[in-house]
Amino acid sequence: MTEKLIRLLRILQAIQANPGISAKELALRCGTTVRTIYRDLRILDRVAPIMNEGYGKGYRFIGEFAMYPLDFTQQEAMLFCMLPALVDTSKLPAEFDSAFDKVISAHTKLKTRNSEIVENIAGIIRMGIPAYREEGKDPNLLIPIMEAIIDGRTIEAQYHTLADNEITFRHIDPYYLVPRDQRFYLIGYCHLQQKVRLFRISRFLDVTKTNAVFDMGDFNINQYMKNTWSVDRGDEHIHFKVRFSEKVAPYIKEEEMFVRPRMTDLADGGLLFEVTLNSSREFLKWLYQFGPEAEVLEPREYRKEIRKQLLAWLERYEDEEAL
Repeated sequence: MTEKLIRLLRILQAIQANPGISAKELALRCGTTVRTIYRDLRILDRVAPIMNEGYGKGYRFIGEFAMYPLDFTQQEAMLFCMLPALVDTSKLPAEFDSAFDKVISAHTKLKTRNSEIVENIAGIIRMGIPAYREEGKDPNLLIPIMEAIIDGRTIEAQYHTLADNEITFRHIDPYYLVPRDQRFYLIGYCHLQQKVRLFRISRFLDVTKTNAVFDMGDFNINQYMKNTWSVDRGDEHIHFKVRFSEKVAPYIKEEEMFVRPRMTDLADGGLLFEVTLNSSREFLKWLYQFGPEAEVLEPREYRKEIRKQLLAWLERYEDEEAL
């Protein structure tokens, strides 16, 4: 009875570790006949959702069923995965196969669960679709990108460069996903340009996770994005001083920012906002939404530039008869 129980457990572990395993392979692992395996599978079918996918395709579990995973780290499991290729298993004790199956079954279940988590997360993240792209032809490339980041694997990508209006093929080591203004950007090392770059996710046309492993080395995301308002990194050093009216001051204080500004309450209920940035474009774009409720005090040249833009805008709308 004990021998039979051990064999039944070994069958369960082998199916979990090797989905699609055949009855013949199970018989070899358990040291019994194929006929006995068929009989054991009929018994196990009462307690475990085992499915035969058809002739020559073997056995696997249906749905979420799994043996309780052992407390092994991913590195330990990966080491055991490599053992059959490194040693002559025929010279090891018979118990090696069962121990191997236990480890692999735990590792397989963990990988499946991680993959499902990534798919679920990627599925609930909603992003805009570029206006030029047909609706329904926008694959969710977040899934392979997120999996590659978690696994530390290089991706092979087809990327549309808007400035040159060309499609390039690149290998990228994906480091971080960065959300900005209803968009996602990928920070990673581009093998084509041999430097860390920022890629807009919606410009990826195809992404495949490779088996190549990468190392970020001493890359620091905080240092990389230092003094960057959004995603547009520059090499300038601009200190802005902006006065916000009392009408919008409370909302400015609630803004979630990626830089640390200095904010000082004013006597009239307004707010003095100071921040040092490496580029002005995206900050000014954000600032314009507040209209006359925001006034740039410094630098003076930006104050003059904003005034020049406002006059040009006013001139555009002055001539009502042009419509």
